[in-house]
Amino acid sequence: MNIDLSGKKALVTGGNIGIGAAISINLAQQGADVALTYHTHAEAAEQTCQEIRAAGRQAFSFPLDATQSDQVNQVVPAAVQALGGRLDILINNAGHLINRVLVEEMDDAHWHKVIDVNLASAFYCTRAALPYLKQQGGRIVNMSSLAGRNGGGYGTVPYAASKAAVIGMTRAMAKEFAPYRITVNALAPGFIVDTPFHETFTGVDNYDSIIQTIPLKRAGVPDDVAGAMLYFVSDLGAWVTGQVAEINGGVWFV
Repeated sequence: MNIDLSGKKALVTGGNIGIGAAISINLAQQGADVALTYHTHAEAAEQTCQEIRAAGRQAFSFPLDATQSDQVNQVVPAAVQALGGRLDILINNAGHLINRVLVEEMDDAHWHKVIDVNLASAFYCTRAALPYLKQQGGRIVNMSSLAGRNGGGYGTVPYAASKAAVIGMTRAMAKEFAPYRITVNALAPGFIVDTPFHETFTGVDNYDSIIQTIPLKRAGVPDDVAGAMLYFVSDLGAWVTGQVAEINGGVWFV
């Protein structure tokens, strides 16, 4: 068995920047054609597509607000059509913290916005992609977070709740989709640098102190997450479903 995705067709939500870009590029480097979606940073989406094409694979990008089911129901079929009418791999990577807000200061709108971008988006995209994945079997990988395990930092209650819910949803889907030869797994990254997420919500000045709390004494990078993703979508992970890859350098153990 090896990591050979030659001829596979993949859809990556939020696949233009950070972890999503690394996932998109790594899929292409292993032989997959990739359609990616983006909500902002259209120029980054084009750059990522260029890197995919440089790896010799087809690349397509689509603007998408994955919290809107009507948009998802239009974009997913369009992406599959661009990929030649087939879908083998779905990576539900789209997500966001939005902002750090304490519970006593949080309004309903913020709560629902965070839940929607991290949890509802993955549900909508999976539902839309399912008819295509059922045709020949496939792989779904959902993006959780260390926050879904340990509760995250201050002001992240809806984020931690949504990422924990992603794990529950992953396991329920794994059971429901198994008869269709579809595996469903999740990634739970910890402190991953070289992404807009921690630059925005953690601050570069705080990186060194965080790294000192990590047993492996380094921050993670997007390729660390992409490597775990490749295991789940390749032949190596063919008999693995309902599992969570804890990508955190030893900060948190199951």
